Amino acid sequence: MSELREIRGAPQDYDALLERIGDARFVLLGEASHGTHEFYRERSRITRRLIAEKGFAAVAIEGDWPSAARVNRYVRASGGDTSVAMALEGFERFPAWMWRNTDVLQFAGWLRRHNDALPAARRAGFYGLDLYSLFDSIATVLRYLERADPAAARRARERYACFDHFAKDSQRYGYATAFGMSKSCEAEVLAQLVEMHSRPGDQGREPDERFHAEQNARLVRNAEEYYRTMFSAHVSSWNLRDSHMAETLEALALHLSADAPAKIVVWAHNSHVGDARATEMGEHGEHTLGQLVRQRYRGQSALVGMTSFHGSVTAASDWGGPAERKRVRGALPGSWEALFHAAGVRNFFAPAAQFEERRLERAIGVVYLPQTERMSHYFHATLAGQFDVVLHFDETRALEPLEGVAAQTGEVPETFPAGV
Repeated sequence: MSELREIRGAPQDYDALLERIGDARFVLLGEASHGTHEFYRERSRITRRLIAEKGFAAVAIEGDWPSAARVNRYVRASGGDTSVAMALEGFERFPAWMWRNTDVLQFAGWLRRHNDALPAARRAGFYGLDLYSLFDSIATVLRYLERADPAAARRARERYACFDHFAKDSQRYGYATAFGMSKSCEAEVLAQLVEMHSRPGDQGREPDERFHAEQNARLVRNAEEYYRTMFSAHVSSWNLRDSHMAETLEALALHLSADAPAKIVVWAHNSHVGDARATEMGEHGEHTLGQLVRQRYRGQSALVGMTSFHGSVTAASDWGGPAERKRVRGALPGSWEALFHAAGVRNFFAPAAQFEERRLERAIGVVYLPQTERMSHYFHATLAGQFDVVLHFDETRALEPLEGVAAQTGEVPETFPAGV
């Protein structure tokens, strides 16, 4: 291996990385798990420099749009929350620790302080790309229309009433429609989205407010399809989710580009940030956000992956379970992580182009149960095609949720889903 740049925790650590990023409009910063302190900390360090030195206008996360919107209002000094911790309370859905943790708390606090020194038009925002917030987004659309157009609100309420007998349980809706136990709400959510897009401008209302409502209506349409397919077609539901994130990123970029093309940082798992065409998931027909960004914005993106060899992680033992602090086993022989460990440099980044072999790569989502580690957490990938740059941290530790975590546990069998 060559061109390894050691990461020492110094201010100049990422000078070469920012030079390599150059004028890219979209910088996608990955992570090999949703519960590792170093990944969040280093994404924050890189993002601060991108915002302060390169004029990036927003951070877009693998999180729900309505929850991130509350943080966005706080960091732009336009909401009612009086502290970062209050603004992060919107992240209630499992896994809450993914965004309600001390690293995000510190970053959002920095972003508020940075923005406070700038005029409103130049303040950087915080947005969500994911589509799990079906019922929260319905409520947001209705609140907006009740203020802007009560007649339109009544029509929207009638359409969204299609979901009423599912008790705000999106997976229950998906199961019932996938197996023919209930009719789908596809026509209703599409009709509502069409009406939202065709509405004339609302007098006296901020463009951001209308954009926020339209994004929630789009989310409802895409989430309805996602939950309807998740029980019958894994590849289709994965592709719907990453397509939604790509659509949202594109819409956000257009919205923020009134004066000049906006630059956006994305925080998401390696499994979304990386280009699927260089992985075995791509061979199975899956595509990813990183792939779609590369295809849509040729030459305007930088995909950055992160790996680690061993340490600890905050993760659950089952979907919906409590956060636990778990030991992460040393990476398997023959993996990229094992190769990087053997290099003898504790923390570094390097151009991915030199890693042209096909090797195992580890992915830990919100569930980590090491007894079935090879089957559950590894896939084959060629880093040279998957990323532009790779960051490696040899020993990492679990991030700290704002709420407590369960005691460290032993190893028990893996369960579905892994949650990346």
